[in-house]
Amino acid sequence: MDPFEEVNLSLNKASKYTNTKVTDGILEMLTTPWREIIVSCPIKMDNGETKVFSGYRIQHNAVRGPYKGGVRFHPDANHSEVKALSSLMTWKNAIVDIPFGGAKGGIQVDPNKLSKNELYNLTKRYTLSIDKFLGPNTDIPAPDLGTNSQTMAWMMDAYGSIHGYTPAIVTGKPVELGGSIGRDSSTGRGVVFIIDEVCKKLKLNPKNTSLIIQGFGQVGSWIAQIAFEKGYKIMAVSNVNGAILSNKGINIPNLIEYYNSNKTFDGYKNVEHISNDDLLLAKCDFLIPAAIERVITEKNADQIRSKIIIEAANHPVTPEADKILESKNIDIYPDTLVNSGGVIVSYFEWIQNLYQHQWEIERVNSELQKIITKAFIEVYDNAKNKNISFRLSALTIGLNRVIHTADLRGYI
Repeated sequence: MDPFEEVNLSLNKASKYTNTKVTDGILEMLTTPWREIIVSCPIKMDNGETKVFSGYRIQHNAVRGPYKGGVRFHPDANHSEVKALSSLMTWKNAIVDIPFGGAKGGIQVDPNKLSKNELYNLTKRYTLSIDKFLGPNTDIPAPDLGTNSQTMAWMMDAYGSIHGYTPAIVTGKPVELGGSIGRDSSTGRGVVFIIDEVCKKLKLNPKNTSLIIQGFGQVGSWIAQIAFEKGYKIMAVSNVNGAILSNKGINIPNLIEYYNSNKTFDGYKNVEHISNDDLLLAKCDFLIPAAIERVITEKNADQIRSKIIIEAANHPVTPEADKILESKNIDIYPDTLVNSGGVIVSYFEWIQNLYQHQWEIERVNSELQKIITKAFIEVYDNAKNKNISFRLSALTIGLNRVIHTADLRGYI
């Protein structure tokens, strides 16, 4: 199924549980992007040849505030994928109740195959191609898969070359350029806050609770590090090339030191080296997909042995897999809630930029915990009261907020 169709399928289901009746017209407004920007990004490569890359910025909905969402550099960042992710951003921002709409950007490219100079030129070309649609009160990009704080610095500079110094145009920047302290760890920290709350509800002791983390990039490595510090047992982690597992638990600080030096898990001792597919099927309390989309499908869902799935990645479980997991009574805490820590702290960064001030790390983490915990309690209670899944509960809350604001503004 097309990724955008998958997202709209879930929205269609959630619309049956909203506070007000959702007509076909309202549903069409909620599922149709307001603007779709497709650009051609030609750059001169280091070898002198010209290569053209396809770029996208999909602005899904801005009823509740400026468009907000990341920019990813990835071979699979095609039109449908970016459109699906832009929709998820609308609901994510509404679920955690921050004043943004939803957008997403992407370039179909493998950033690992480009030099730093080529990445700079591509980022600049992409930014200048869409700059008329951006602005601190219009659309505010952020890092995503394949991009980072350096990418945001380049985007900010390219935009500033036309509009002047505008730090609030992007979030996820280097701290030296107005980025927020704590932004790098925010998505992973938010995930661990959610795990903490689930453990409280289920009366689980972190020291007796096992986690398996699929992905060891910007999100997965921070989840592992923060969860380890809190006493959780990290049984397995993975990257694109494979996974390692230990029933006794992995010493994460030691692993991070090894991984930073070697850029691989190969050769790491006292663990079992397994495939990414096997990692997803290992027995644990919490399975945390923290890498790419649609890794749990109808092909492997029936073999999942985790009691709970925490969606740290965007859209890691397909609708078909959702049904299978639900039939096995496996709870899924959805991406629209779980990985919202990044956009929450991006919101803080945007606020700091608007009045040129920087918060201390204690305030950033405290405010993050307050917002994401409140959202978790709302999603959890709504699911229990209506006897629906946590995914439907989260989307219902997001729909209610967007519909209410759209009504106030005269859209419906």
